Amino acid sequence: MSDEHSSPYEVARKGQGTVSVSVEVLEGKRRRLSLAKLLPFLGPAFIASVAYVDPGNFATNIQAGAQYGYLLIWVIALSNIMAMLIQSLSAKLGIATGKNLPETIRDHAPKPVVWFMWIQAEVVAMATDLAEFLGAALGFYLLFGIDLFWAGILTGIVTFLILGLQRYGFRPLEAVITAFLAVIAACYVIELFLVKPDVGLIGQSLLRPRFSDTESVLLASGILGATVMPHVIYLHSSLTQNRIIPRNVQQAKRIYRFEIIDVVVAMGIAGFVNASMLVMAAGTFFHTGRSDVASIEQAYETLTPLLGGAASTIFAISLLASGLSSSAVGTMAGQVIMQGFISRKIPIWLRRLITMLPALVVIALGLDPTRTLVISQVVLSFGIPFALVPLLIFTSKRSIIGNHLVNNKFTTVLASIVAALIISLNVFLLYETLSQIIR
Repeated sequence: MSDEHSSPYEVARKGQGTVSVSVEVLEGKRRRLSLAKLLPFLGPAFIASVAYVDPGNFATNIQAGAQYGYLLIWVIALSNIMAMLIQSLSAKLGIATGKNLPETIRDHAPKPVVWFMWIQAEVVAMATDLAEFLGAALGFYLLFGIDLFWAGILTGIVTFLILGLQRYGFRPLEAVITAFLAVIAACYVIELFLVKPDVGLIGQSLLRPRFSDTESVLLASGILGATVMPHVIYLHSSLTQNRIIPRNVQQAKRIYRFEIIDVVVAMGIAGFVNASMLVMAAGTFFHTGRSDVASIEQAYETLTPLLGGAASTIFAISLLASGLSSSAVGTMAGQVIMQGFISRKIPIWLRRLITMLPALVVIALGLDPTRTLVISQVVLSFGIPFALVPLLIFTSKRSIIGNHLVNNKFTTVLASIVAALIISLNVFLLYETLSQIIR
């Protein structure tokens, strides 16, 4: 397998146990449906899903819940459904073509367009890494009292060690990332038990989608940017492109069916965590008259007197797990973006070092970490169309993806509606933001 078409974590030669079992399943030697049959195909979506519960989600969901209660929980639910559709299309592209999305754009777009797409994707990746890196540093600070700057340095070291698992094949890295996701989900199960949310009010908010004011639209855009993540649209296609290579059309279809299960389970967990963040903030802060809580640090400090010391510790643990895992995934996405668009690679330690710098500058300047996280998520939401529109075009073309996995008309229409909704929300947000500046 060449460097140009290799996955961000080398899948060839390694993980042979998983590959051999998957071959038996694809060849029909294991016919009975079981967890053992599904397990070899589960993993890529869990890697991608970690980006959907990164510290940017903490910032936007806490602010949304504290300021507006359960009002915006419908945005999380809708965004999660969108994420399932988008990630399934991204996985499909990798399975059907053996190429990731940046590589496919490079093959079919004019060179100036490719360079523009690469630059904006790198900006999105840096905004992503800023949020994830700051979140992990905050986690170390809140849990252990480590100075924020040195907590940032420690974050860089730990994430580099996590990325070092790539040398042992795809399974160890998938296992560690999945373990982080399990820790985050478990933390929020405990938080919900402590908060005891009003299920009736949550149901009303889900069934009556609405906004309150311009700030609620800003937070909705942040939630969208933090849930439909552009960098993992690029990444997921890379995670599936050479992981288990189909030998024929029937095997490709079967791999894709298993990948849909992977997406639904992984994104379902991520959606639960996101909703739990907002519900926790709404139940703890908004409905107790503490709607002024607008930062991760304030949330941590306020949880102790409201719910007891265990709540704040559990919150910090989930934040740390989120920051470390999503930062590693963000660095992987950055590698895919550079390699795919311009056929270049830099050592992963150098990319980790470069992407650390903006976060360390934010820390050194004393900027508000939570506000920085929210703004970074808005930047992400503007990057979504540049990843989503090409993905939709390519997966709808038989000449690129083949007859066996090309989108049907319903999928194309549905994905087009999703793209139109996202783009419309971003245009409205840009208009409102510029109007405020002009005033």
